[in-house]
Amino acid sequence: MRRRKFLALAAFSAVAGVSGCSADGEGIRVRLASGEVGGLYHAFAQLLSAVAERESGVRIDPVTTSGSQENLALLAAGQVDAALALSDSLGESDRVLALGRVYENYLQLAVHADSPIRRVADLRGTRVNLGAAGSGAAVTGERLLWAAGVDPAVDVVIAHRPLREAVAALESGDIDALLWAGGVPTGALEVPRRLRLIDLGELAVPMRERFGYLYDRVEIPADAYPGGPAVRTVGVANLLLAAPSLPDEAAAAIVDLLVSHADALVPAEAAGTQFLDARSLIGTGSVPLHPGAVSVYRRRHG
Repeated sequence: MRRRKFLALAAFSAVAGVSGCSADGEGIRVRLASGEVGGLYHAFAQLLSAVAERESGVRIDPVTTSGSQENLALLAAGQVDAALALSDSLGESDRVLALGRVYENYLQLAVHADSPIRRVADLRGTRVNLGAAGSGAAVTGERLLWAAGVDPAVDVVIAHRPLREAVAALESGDIDALLWAGGVPTGALEVPRRLRLIDLGELAVPMRERFGYLYDRVEIPADAYPGGPAVRTVGVANLLLAAPSLPDEAAAAIVDLLVSHADALVPAEAAGTQFLDARSLIGTGSVPLHPGAVSVYRRRHG
């Protein structure tokens, strides 16, 4: 059984009884799969929900999840109507449409401030947390290791804990490093006081060569974490996705919010690249845009 199908079945009990996109006396209700509390996806979904409540007839109900893979499973199972996901978590069998490309997620490999680990290759023989089970980091993390010549099945011991649990395990010495895919600064990562980020910039090109065009070499700016140095890393775009069954009017209303209220949709965790303008939002790669989204982009920019 494919991992996503398993996750969809496992998640069903958590969302049993949840209806899909529906219309009621207050307008259209859309359930949006987001991410972990404390992360970019969760924060963005909360902001989008608040803006929708004030500015449109669409009610957006954020659903807290472990991240991209679980979100795609819930979307495939019809348990949510929209979802956020890293672009590299999508497979050829995923039948989804895009509302837009919204942010760049930054891979952040954190170790103790005094750790001897300086490069990904130094992870051989260590214990590494590659995101929570069901997260996009669980996929991207293995690709990062392969690009550095580290076999994830042989050279490291991999764990999959949620972010806050992983931080606690790192501080207690139960693991040696953790990978997080999200915005900066991420509040749970005490950089540079207790933790240090590993420079990943040299792996952007190998990841592109081996796994495709989705990986960019980006920089976490100096002082993005107060007092922290600039760190090169790998960026992966995240997409706001929708089920094909999402009504055109709901898709159009959400995209209108993205374009018209961009300033209100930037979480504190999003210092860095944002794509909240029409010309950038449409850059969803191989994922086709929802017809409702297309109508808005054409109306605004032809």
